[in-house]
Amino acid sequence: MRLVLPNPGLDLRIPDHEDLERIEKAEAGERPKWDNKAQYILTCVGFCIGLGNVWRFPYLCQSHGGGAFLIPYLILLVLEGMPLLLLEFAIGQRLRKGSVGVWRAISPYLTGIGIASMLVSFLIGLYYTTLVAWIMWYLFNSFQEPLPWAHCPLNDNGTGFVPECQQSSTVDYFFYRVTLNSSHSIDESGGIQWPIVLCLLAAWTVVAICCIRGIATSGKAVYVTAILPYIVLAIFLIRGLTLKGALSGIKFLFTPNVDELIKPTTWLDAGAQVFYAFGLAWGGLISFSSYNPVHNNCMHDAVILSVVTGLTSIYAATVTYSIIGFRATGKYDNCNSE
Repeated sequence: MRLVLPNPGLDLRIPDHEDLERIEKAEAGERPKWDNKAQYILTCVGFCIGLGNVWRFPYLCQSHGGGAFLIPYLILLVLEGMPLLLLEFAIGQRLRKGSVGVWRAISPYLTGIGIASMLVSFLIGLYYTTLVAWIMWYLFNSFQEPLPWAHCPLNDNGTGFVPECQQSSTVDYFFYRVTLNSSHSIDESGGIQWPIVLCLLAAWTVVAICCIRGIATSGKAVYVTAILPYIVLAIFLIRGLTLKGALSGIKFLFTPNVDELIKPTTWLDAGAQVFYAFGLAWGGLISFSSYNPVHNNCMHDAVILSVVTGLTSIYAATVTYSIIGFRATGKYDNCNSE
């Protein structure tokens, strides 16, 4: 026996291959398509690769015994991430619709899933654009010598440095007191930080320009947005390897603490990281695959993206841990000198 849920009209909402070919010919002059396969893969890579690989993944590695976290992550990447990735590619390519339209076609009762994924993508876009605004602010401030976060500022009398900066660090002080201009208490709302507002406006302007004509513009922008992070990471890695203690940090990353493998939280965090790294259930991958030809090999695409995402996570973690090793070594040397 098998359980079959009633779903009247499903066959009418899911086109067969003949209908798909007819729909593709009818949409030839109306619906946009990817210029080439590389453009599509780079768009998916740019969608998946982000702060989850550069920030969150190294943090989870540190929280779960370094290299021990790599083992469940790579296992779940294959057993959990790849099948779900293939599912999103397949339904988007077959139904040729966005997230809301796909779930409505499967069942009208599932329309809310598509709407929810759209809202999730919108909320994630809000905080990612805020981070882009901060990056622009730091980019603009980096065109000066010395860097404004390299030294503590002088106090109002000019007789010494600001005590708060000396008690914390120059980087933290610049971020909280200059970049954010955060208030000293939660009871104080503070004013509007206009430089950051202008950077946020510039960030949204860039996003609008990239998306104004759909994949016709965003597909070309990914040649820069998807490839540039790898170049920047390579620069950071080369610089990080020249620092004292960098190899100690990398050694910690690839030295597993096997005791962590028996903890359920390690596997749960690894599974959550797979969802986060791929952007599963956000709706973006479904939309991207809907612009593919009907006979595109989506299984091949899922394998490529899984391999690229997994290797990028390890690559970004290596860069991060080279810097962590340097900072840890510096603090260790300072403690010994005192």
